[in-house]
Amino acid sequence: MEYTRLPDSDIEVSKICLGSMTWGEQNTEAEGHLQMDYAIEQGVNFIDTAEMYPIPANEKTQGSTEEIIGSWFRKNGNRDKVVLASKIVGPGNSMSHIRPNLDFSKESLKDALNKSLKRLHTDYVDLYQLHWPERNTNFFGKLDYEVDPEDKWSDNFREILLHLEGFIKEGKIRKIGLSNETPYGVMRCVEEARKGAPKISTVQNPYSLLNRKDEVGLSEIYHRENIGLFPYSPLGMGTLSGKYLNEQPQNTRLTLFPQYTRYSSEQAVEATKRYCEIADKFSLKPAQMALAFVRQQPFVTSTIIGATTMDQLKENISSINVELSSEVITEINKVHKAFPNPAP
Repeated sequence: MEYTRLPDSDIEVSKICLGSMTWGEQNTEAEGHLQMDYAIEQGVNFIDTAEMYPIPANEKTQGSTEEIIGSWFRKNGNRDKVVLASKIVGPGNSMSHIRPNLDFSKESLKDALNKSLKRLHTDYVDLYQLHWPERNTNFFGKLDYEVDPEDKWSDNFREILLHLEGFIKEGKIRKIGLSNETPYGVMRCVEEARKGAPKISTVQNPYSLLNRKDEVGLSEIYHRENIGLFPYSPLGMGTLSGKYLNEQPQNTRLTLFPQYTRYSSEQAVEATKRYCEIADKFSLKPAQMALAFVRQQPFVTSTIIGATTMDQLKENISSINVELSSEVITEINKVHKAFPNPAP
């Protein structure tokens, strides 16, 4: 395993992070425990979760992913061996079952954090993230920003950061991060940090061969401001493994939940075919090539992998041993030029 540090901290994290959003829906508690056992054995020390998990979000299962992690901590007594990240939801009608006020007010942050800590059987999280912005902006598959004349949001970045600082001082949070955020949101947080607010450490955004939009405006910010990209969906919900190209395999996320179409456009499918052809040409597994590409980017802190089977998990973790040559990167960039960001 390879390790790095969360920016501006002494927190050492594995370059592969174990994602958990299937636990409690596609995976049972026992399967979640087995995944964590195996990941820890392989040197993974970083686990990411969220109060809304598992996916897809619904009232019946909400919070069960954190409970599965919490029961694993309680069983093994190994909380100190894991760097733990979680997230608070942002506004959205599908999240109304979580709390009445879906915002980042002090009251909402306190409610979300304390409930997560209880479910996780811990008294702190190492990284606490805002799952998506409160304001109208472009995320979750939206490439372009569109003005909403009904948007009532007013700038509250400093207020939110100072609320989070209070929980840092209480010892409930070590570092803070954003998720599904744009260059505007990241730089506003940077500006407030220069004026004394706590500094964000990471941004958890989608990043993969099918979605490299962070390279347009955010990668320079990550580099110059010492902020780490914490990529999710590096396999495009499994599409970059190539498993959906010829058939619809049973009991997979896109088969069980057809509403997830983010990585299934005509352009994304064609790009995926070409990436799989590159992998075949260089005797690589498509999933491992896709994960290695993400890991090798200099602005990436740790890549979030997810799996529903142990075979998938083993293949994904062993991608740490794959190093892409300049020839492979050149071929990848040719496809990217032909099909830029088909799944933002």
